[in-house]
Amino acid sequence: MKIQKGDIVGRKSYGKDIIFVVDRVLTMVDNTSFAILKGMTVRIEADAPIDDLEVIDKRIADENMNYVENIINEKVKQIKKNSRAIAQAEAICTGRILHLDGDRRYSEKAARYYRKLGLNAVVKNISENRQPETVLSLLRKYNPDILVITGHDAMIKNGRNYNNIYNYRNSRYFINTVKEARKWEKGSESLVIFAGACQSFFEAIMEAGANFASSPGRILIDFVDPIIVAEKIAITDEYIYISGYEIAREIKEGIRSIGGTGAKGKKKRIEKFS
Repeated sequence: MKIQKGDIVGRKSYGKDIIFVVDRVLTMVDNTSFAILKGMTVRIEADAPIDDLEVIDKRIADENMNYVENIINEKVKQIKKNSRAIAQAEAICTGRILHLDGDRRYSEKAARYYRKLGLNAVVKNISENRQPETVLSLLRKYNPDILVITGHDAMIKNGRNYNNIYNYRNSRYFINTVKEARKWEKGSESLVIFAGACQSFFEAIMEAGANFASSPGRILIDFVDPIIVAEKIAITDEYIYISGYEIAREIKEGIRSIGGTGAKGKKKRIEKFS
């Protein structure tokens, strides 16, 4: 079967351990063909020879997508249950979220997740390499409390050259986007930033000015992990400080997946007068 853009595939040489979507197919000068791949449920980008790819059975692909939907639905139920415990004597104003995502499918799912939670969020599908040039104008337009900068990433030589920025597919774009965001007039103390994806250059992203980032353990992160970070900050009271450890407790793979220096919550409680 000819591999085409949009196909759901696995890499035979890796035992089809990760399910990918074919983002594009490239033909080299020697007429060999490669595919650029993006993870279906994890935020990893990779490439592979066409001959190494096998189309995944639709049933298996559907099971993976159901896994993502189940995560979303469980989180929504949990948060809505907690919300019912809030006293009716208070009005709640959650933090405003601006979410930049390099993956179109993930952008759509993130927007749906935020809507289900009733959060004030704007989601923009912007490729990783264009995020640094667009972030400032978007910050000025939407005036968020929380900024999510994400998409896909990966180490090119996994397990080596941890401190070489060119060993990461998209980390340099996340780093530059954070730096640009910190130029915004609102300033570093007010805006809470999460940045990164699978195996991202955690230390460099944090040094650029992020509050939270992936991936301290250079591991794969779920599609939903950056969204969980944003949601946690948005629904936490403004006088409560959220540490990197507390964020990690909300994440499937814990501290190896997401870390950070922490930030105050962005939820405001306004007393109602009768």
